[in-house]
Amino acid sequence: MLNIRAYAKLNLTLDILGVAGGFHMLDSLVCSVDLYDLIRLKKRRDNRVNLEMHGLNTELMPIESNNAYRAAEAFVNRFGTGGADIAVYKNIPLAAGMGGSSADAAGVLRGLAQLYGTGSESQLKELADTLGSDTGYMLTGGFARLKGRGEMVEFLDIKERLNLLALIPGSGVSTAECYALYDKAPSPTTATDNAVEGLKRGDLRALGKALDNALYKPAIRLNEDVKRAYGELKEFDPLGVTMTGSGSAVVALFENAEFCAYAKSRYRGKFKVIELKTLTPKI
Repeated sequence: MLNIRAYAKLNLTLDILGVAGGFHMLDSLVCSVDLYDLIRLKKRRDNRVNLEMHGLNTELMPIESNNAYRAAEAFVNRFGTGGADIAVYKNIPLAAGMGGSSADAAGVLRGLAQLYGTGSESQLKELADTLGSDTGYMLTGGFARLKGRGEMVEFLDIKERLNLLALIPGSGVSTAECYALYDKAPSPTTATDNAVEGLKRGDLRALGKALDNALYKPAIRLNEDVKRAYGELKEFDPLGVTMTGSGSAVVALFENAEFCAYAKSRYRGKFKVIELKTLTPKI
């Protein structure tokens, strides 16, 4: 039995530079945070994959379209290994832009590579990129700048641990609908350069000022709770507020852990609130 922690990610910025080959070209500063799904894997004697989901009402969701299942099937087919019994215990909110599906897929690939002792980093990255645009990044996690569809990863050597507070609306945002709505009225942002430079200098105020997401405007048209969550976090006067991914989670950056904890203790809204710290996962 092998246990894998699949950590959530946040987009601190998300710029859309255009469209190429039918895909949106992104430039995004991302980070891993200390919220994770737990994945348990066990070898099988045959080559079958058995997946069980637990938590967040995922038990009855179709297995065949689950990214963790697709990752396991792809791994077995690629490397000709035996199968696995896999259980995923969900903590990362669904449809919130925190990368739970990609994290699970990457976690399964890492776990199977450890169980069977096969699969180089480059081979796993190649396989991960077929499962989702940010799945390759999720194999390692940490601070990074993602470009292209998200498959071009520039890791950043950042020791700073950021203090963040997330509000999670009860309903999500469809990624496909959000991008489609963006395409009808593009509103490009250019936040990532300034955010990365601020982060590298350890200038949290500059980083907070740069937080932005090109998908925020279409997201609030699809889910008004995103705008409400954004406004509620702004009331605590953080260094910056942004939406992650295509929503619906909204996150605020605070100067230190004390201010972040205070904001959480004083929050009286209707949304789920989670206190987060960035980290570089130990792979």
